Amino acid sequence: MRNLPPLPHTAAARVLVVGDVMLDRYWFGDVNRISPEAPVPVVKVERSEERPGGAANVARNAAALAARTVLLSVVGADEPAAALGRLLESDGVTACLQTDPDLATTVKLRVIGRQQQLLRIDFETWPNHESLQATLTEFRSRLPECDVVVLSDYGKGGLTHVAEMIGLARAAGKPVLVDPKGDDYSRYQGATLLTPNRSELRQVVGKWKDDADLAARAQKLREALSLDALLVTRSEEGMTLFRADGVVHEGTRAREVYDVSGAGDTVIATLAVMLAAGASMVDAMRWANHAAGIVVGKLGTATVTLDEIKIPD
Repeated sequence: MRNLPPLPHTAAARVLVVGDVMLDRYWFGDVNRISPEAPVPVVKVERSEERPGGAANVARNAAALAARTVLLSVVGADEPAAALGRLLESDGVTACLQTDPDLATTVKLRVIGRQQQLLRIDFETWPNHESLQATLTEFRSRLPECDVVVLSDYGKGGLTHVAEMIGLARAAGKPVLVDPKGDDYSRYQGATLLTPNRSELRQVVGKWKDDADLAARAQKLREALSLDALLVTRSEEGMTLFRADGVVHEGTRAREVYDVSGAGDTVIATLAVMLAAGASMVDAMRWANHAAGIVVGKLGTATVTLDEIKIPD
């Protein structure tokens, strides 16, 4: 495989994923006319699909690479939560989902017509203190059994205790990878690695004029947050790893970009599995970049299997 390092023994990897989970629902249909009620297309729904989303998609991506994967999150006492549980079990993920009876499990409903997304409808509420505290307690008990921790922040309240989780994990000697959200990264202080995309980083450090300016801003942020590394995913420009000892860039490997939703989940899951299996940070990044190039060729939140990443690009 072009420029790819040896593949580590991923079945030995143990990954603990914590964060905001959601159920991604897709309604597929044909569009043949415009509604007489408003200037919008009428979609005749012919089939539907359900997939785990958010941190649940990170977990299933890790499991698809043969890692032993545990997922911690909060869900409602509702039908979408039950669907998530079934899907995660079938994907080989050990899901420890705290139930909050006052919470509506986050659902993202996408309407697809002629292979294009026409509409997305979101259903979501915020988890309560008791369920979040229960997740933190579960986190403490699960920490000794993992090699790498992934904190997947989708801004839905599931990582209210993120700073404490980072502190606990680092004190236990566990690397912590964070997929960040929002414009305040101070709560991720002390993590091993952050994986913002290009637009997310711009919200935090401002717009850069060239690669040298990007490097200066990224390194300043990395130092301010006491991170070992900062990995910026840059869409068609590939991804760049910033560490104290320098910068490593990987060009994009995408053969054909079909859908970028969930690509960040694949990146951080692949990083976690490779690091947990003993790969270096740079080698893990190269495998993550390779996996991202595969997953963007699939529709919606998807996974990349171990067999797929073994195929030469």
